[in-house]
Amino acid sequence: MPKSFNFAAPPFDSLDSAERERVRAALDIGYYRAGEVILDAHASPAHLHVLIKGVVLQQVGDETVASYGRDDYFDMRGLVAGNSSSRFVAGQEVLTYLLPKDMIQELISANAQFGAMLFSELSEKLDALAERGGRRELHSLLTARVSQAFVRQACHVDGDTPVSEVVRLMMERKISCVLVDDRARLGIFTTTDLQKAAISGQDCARLRVRDFSSFRLVTVHRQDFVFDALVAMIRKGIHRLVVLDGERIFGILEQLDLLSFLANHSHIISLQIEQAHSVADLEAVAPQVQRLIAILDGGGVKVELIARLAQELNRQIFAKVWQLVAPAALQACSCLLVMGSEGRGEQVLRTDQDNALLIADDYQGADIEDACNHFNQVLKNFGYPECPGNIMARNPLWRQSLGRFKETLRHWVHEPSAESQMNLAIFMDGAAVAGDSELLEEARAHLFSLVTDHAGFFGHFARAIDIFDEPGHWWSRVLHLGADEGVVIDLKKQGIFPIVHGVRALALEGALNQVGTVARLEALAQTQVLERGMAEELTQALHYLMGLRLKAGLQSLALGQSPDTLIRLDSLTSFERDILKDCLHQVKRFKALLHHHFHLEAF
Repeated sequence: MPKSFNFAAPPFDSLDSAERERVRAALDIGYYRAGEVILDAHASPAHLHVLIKGVVLQQVGDETVASYGRDDYFDMRGLVAGNSSSRFVAGQEVLTYLLPKDMIQELISANAQFGAMLFSELSEKLDALAERGGRRELHSLLTARVSQAFVRQACHVDGDTPVSEVVRLMMERKISCVLVDDRARLGIFTTTDLQKAAISGQDCARLRVRDFSSFRLVTVHRQDFVFDALVAMIRKGIHRLVVLDGERIFGILEQLDLLSFLANHSHIISLQIEQAHSVADLEAVAPQVQRLIAILDGGGVKVELIARLAQELNRQIFAKVWQLVAPAALQACSCLLVMGSEGRGEQVLRTDQDNALLIADDYQGADIEDACNHFNQVLKNFGYPECPGNIMARNPLWRQSLGRFKETLRHWVHEPSAESQMNLAIFMDGAAVAGDSELLEEARAHLFSLVTDHAGFFGHFARAIDIFDEPGHWWSRVLHLGADEGVVIDLKKQGIFPIVHGVRALALEGALNQVGTVARLEALAQTQVLERGMAEELTQALHYLMGLRLKAGLQSLALGQSPDTLIRLDSLTSFERDILKDCLHQVKRFKALLHHHFHLEAF
């Protein structure tokens, strides 16, 4: 009886210990020579095959449509349907585990998650995968350290300080407690102690804070678990803890902040952004967004939710920086916008800055250039890289009055070039983050008016979906990934960009105001430009590819490397590779539709 079956690979990792024992007891091993037909088309599968060694090719007619390597499994659809729609051939010498059909059917009946992951279509597979990840979320949060939560700076007062003065200090600093230094002891005075002083019937100006303070502090250390801090608060019936860094007072952990951290880390970051009074204050907050993303991803939170949260926090940072560096008059008479993936809300990890400034035609200030230069430099200092193409507000091309920018749009539409098409695509994804958003809306409406009845323009614009094509090369690498453990796929070029730009082209043709790719897909489905099923599959595919990109990017950052869009297929589980194949197949179908819709063969 084989003992080395890999239960760490999905979907078998969803089996409990009893179910795993049943699998071990039923396993057999199959051996096939290179070129041998393992399962022929229209045959009734008796087993689910799980590869131990070698490569298996799935063929429909004369075409190879997929390949399978170690830990991959087939033919799950044939088991359900009762016959196989494809031929499965050993591409080289093959060993497989054989799992009997009746046992697989019993496992599906007993374990819904196993069944969903084994036999479902792409959207159901992704839902099952997300459910597995969700089980890790609470564990991730409760094993976080106190240092990751929002620890407030401690405010110290002398024990002789009048209660009335302490209250004034607490109101000015918007705090709920102070630490009381009273000779050789340290205590705490809270709003609860203030209530005791108030009902004493005495003049608070005459009362000393030491007389209403508690000198039995409850402490935690920075490296203690958040869960332990919460338990301490509950056990002691208190609402705050003193946080130590070694023997030094590090700060105060409030119960509200702790619960906010457990419920939604973003609340704390947003609060800190709002309360920042200087660029220096804000600089301390910016890195927390990246840490939050890592925590949420490790907790199994869906990438689309992480992206929305990162978008909101980044926009708050951008708006706050602009508020701090730009004159009030310029802020009121301009619109600061972010573009590209940041504008669409699909940028999770920091990539190059893509921003611009639209200015009201009647604004006469001479401070525009300095403010834009300062804005881009501050973001660079915060860790947002400069755009290599200089698509930033400091560039005069992306810092124009509304009237002049309309002329620029006219030039881009009527005198198309590779650069102007790229600029239009970037502007299409613009989203206002500060100032007068009507300036952006007027510019977008003007663009729509320029391209109306300009059918030839849309074909030129849409053909960029093929810009990264490697004919017969990258798709072949995906299909035969089991034969080459060094296969690398560029997630952006081969997956994300064709979806994003294809949807963008359809949105521009339809004069749709939506900016995010998912919102555009929904609008395209509602207007019946795309079938609802395709729109949903593309949404799922986009989110999955974004998730893989995030995973690879976080791993690069952990190694001190700059994140990119490349991923090694042998770094994925067999289940992840299976979904990736499905996603890229959806991309291939979508590109075929776009070629037909825009008549791209004519270009």
